Amino acid sequence: MSEAHDHEHDHAHDHEHGHDHVHEHDHDHAHDDAELREEAEADARRRLALAQIRQYPDSALRLVAHEVTDFDDDLRRLAERMVGLMHEARGVGLAATQVGVLRRVFVFEPDPEQDARAIVNPVIVERGDETASDTEGCLSLQGVNVPVERATRVVLEGKDPNGEDVRLELDGYPARVVQHEIDHLDGVLLIDRTDDEHRKEALSILRPRVVLR
Repeated sequence: MSEAHDHEHDHAHDHEHGHDHVHEHDHDHAHDDAELREEAEADARRRLALAQIRQYPDSALRLVAHEVTDFDDDLRRLAERMVGLMHEARGVGLAATQVGVLRRVFVFEPDPEQDARAIVNPVIVERGDETASDTEGCLSLQGVNVPVERATRVVLEGKDPNGEDVRLELDGYPARVVQHEIDHLDGVLLIDRTDDEHRKEALSILRPRVVLR
């Protein structure tokens, strides 16, 4: 500061130029700090969401969900809560059994460009002949990623939370997601769908660690 004051007229431009650099530097730091805060907050929200999602080996994950008969505000609130948890947990799908509710409902959002959808009483009425194996993870089996073979094309029918008919023709990743979620509603997990080697590897990750004292 003193140098700029002593040679005010000779170095006015340099002072202003340096001042701009200081502002840019401060702005970059503020931007970085804001990003770090947002990331930390998102991680905290994810941990909170995962704490509300049943984790293996919770018995609810092995139960078969019941048909929904009442399309009421309670059902719509459940769907909204599930969409919120799915987003906070950074998932692409979530079944009601994963939040301890034995109703045939799941939500999914395989494409971030489209809104999440809730499907009630889902039924796959058609599967394509072609299958493919790809790696899957699950919000209820943290740390597990295993290959699962599924149909690459399905036709899904069900209802929305208002009781209106839904029919979706899905290919590729969206088809895989809905098959995964319907498995949940039948008490089936991805470790049941993978090969023996990957199942053993997954179970070693999921098995509670022995604490040596």
